[in-house]
Parts: sequence; structure tokens; C-alpha cells
Amino acid sequence: MKEENKGASKNKWSRIFRKKWFFPAVYLTIAAVLLSVVVWYQNVDNQVPDAQEGTDEFIPSEHGERAEPVLEQQEMIQMPVTNPEEAEIVTKFYDYNADQEEQEQALVLYNNKYYESDGVNIASASGESFEVVAALSGEVTEVKEDPLLGNVVVLTHEDDVQTYYASLEEVDVKAGSEVKQGDSLGKAGKSVFGKDSGTHVYFELRKQDQEVNPEAYFNQPVSSLNSAVEEETKDVDAQDEADQQGTEDAEEEQETETPSDDSETTDEESDETSEEADNVDKTEEMDPELNN
Repeated sequence: MKEENKGASKNKWSRIFRKKWFFPAVYLTIAAVLLSVVVWYQNVDNQVPDAQEGTDEFIPSEHGERAEPVLEQQEMIQMPVTNPEEAEIVTKFYDYNADQEEQEQALVLYNNKYYESDGVNIASASGESFEVVAALSGEVTEVKEDPLLGNVVVLTHEDDVQTYYASLEEVDVKAGSEVKQGDSLGKAGKSVFGKDSGTHVYFELRKQDQEVNPEAYFNQPVSSLNSAVEEETKDVDAQDEADQQGTEDAEEEQETETPSDDSETTDEESDETSEEADNVDKTEEMDPELNN
């Protein structure tokens, strides 16, 4: 019986395979399944980017990534030494708005005369020589030896900023070379002009060829120098206006005093004329013959 059932089922499947519609139906079924899978996959693939794009528009970190290059360009102005904790400013920048004590600390005695300091003298607490480094990244535009200031190195930076290093005993850079912030420029030494400061480095910070107080801008971004120039320009303009107003007031005073002198002279002359006329009248009265 089992053999008969097996033979019957084989004959049944053989009859089905011989049908003309069997294989086309199989092909269509497989094609329909594949097409459904492709359409489903495309829908899923299209939905994922949409969700990602919508998320990118509102993620705050995207703005942070765009801001990183700007922050990297804004270096913080550093003291030109490797160990700021061990350094001290022995001569300050002369500030006309500072109190008398600070102004006295910003005077340099040379050849029996006092000079106003356009920078700061930085020395080590031990009084020994130390490494002088670049306060900002930039280009070495000048290296020279000055008879009063010793070896001098000048760096030029972005935004029309310059840093000036003097009283160097040794120089490790050449003009035209590029340096990064913190790179060694040389060793601190002594100079004739700043001999009272001992072993030190003289440091100037300039914006648009105008000296600013370095001590006020250490650990500040380079962009903070823009406000310093604006304030200095306002102070200069105010001083010029005050000087001009003082000159105008002096001229007005002089013009006011001049007519009064002339009036006094005129009064004196009129008094003398009247006195002469009185004398003539008296003479005529005393000598009647003069009237004849």
C-alpha cells in the first residue's frame, strides 16, 4: 500500500510539473517576492537619512564643531617665559592713568635721566638666566644687536600685532623663520639700558604700531587688543581736543587783554591832551599880550 501511495503522489507531481502554467507561476511568485523585498528596502533606506538629516539640524554639537577652527586661531597671549610662576615683573609699563607708585615703577634710570617704559622687564625670582619663548605664534621679522638693549628679536603676528623681545643673551632664531607659541627664542641676559633690572627680558606688545600694557593682556585672547587700541585712540583724541581748547582759550584771553591795553593808552593820551589844553588856557589868562 505504501508503494502504491508513493507512486500516486509522484504521478500527481509529475502531472503538475507538466502543466504549462506551473513554471510561469513560480517565476511570477519569485519575482513578486523579490520586488516586495526591494521596495521595502528602499523605503527603509530613505527613511533613515531623513531622520539623520532632521537630527543634524538641531544637534548643538554641530555648531560647536564649526566654532572649533575659530577658537583655535584665537591664541591667548602668554608671558614670554616657560615658568610664569617663577617670573616677576621688575619694571612695569608706563601708564598715564596709573597711580603715582605704579608710574614710579615704570621709570628706567639711564645716564642720570628717567625714561618712561614702553614695555615690561621680566626677571626670574632667583636672578638667574632663563629661557625666553614666543608669546604668540608668528614670523621672526627682525633679529639685531642693539648697543643699549642687547640682542633684539621682533615677531609679527596676525591682526597687525607685534611682540618685541630685548636684553637677550643668546638668540635661537633667524629672521624669516616661523615660530609657534612657546618656541624658544633665546636666553635672558643683561643690557646697558636696563642694568638695574639685572638678568631679564624686555618685552613689548604692540597693536598697529602702538604699545599697549602687556601685563593687562596676559592670558587674554588676541582680539582683546582691539579694545585697547580703541580706548587709546579715544584718550589721544580727548587729549588733543583738550590741548586745542586750551590753545583757543589762551588766544581768546590774549585778544581780550590787547584792546584793554589800547584803551588805557588812549585814555592816557586824552588825559595828556586835556592837561596841555588847560596849561595853554592858564598861560593865556596870565599873559594877556599873547592874545593880541
